[in-house]
Amino acid sequence: MFHTLAYYNTVLHRAFTAYTAERLGQVGLPFGLLFPVIYVGKHPGCTQAELTKALGLDWGYSQRCVVKLTEESFLRREKQGRAYHLSLLPRGEEAFALGHQVFFDWDRQALAALTGDEQTQLLHLLTKIAGHGPSNERKEKS
Repeated sequence: MFHTLAYYNTVLHRAFTAYTAERLGQVGLPFGLLFPVIYVGKHPGCTQAELTKALGLDWGYSQRCVVKLTEESFLRREKQGRAYHLSLLPRGEEAFALGHQVFFDWDRQALAALTGDEQTQLLHLLTKIAGHGPSNERKEKS
């Protein structure tokens, strides 16, 4: 079997995605729309441009996400001046709370085999890697 960070990253991503999709199904939110809901939940009144930039989305994909979330009654999109501002509707608040909690619940399950010190060490090392990975090297060279 492979013993690389890339392999384990893929395994963990698949497990997290499956777990999260199942949990989000309770409120009818597809996994792909989780991060826009979380962003708006943490930044009520943000503009669509702010959401797009913060999540690193292209404008077309962002537009489709916002339209879908608006049509499905997760988001309110209100024009104020020249920009559209976003806020969560009650269904979006429910999805935000559940989506936010999913991260903590999955971590608790995934890290259960580790001691508290091992969990702290793992998260510390992953933080170091995340700050110095290939995608960050490209940003630093730009």
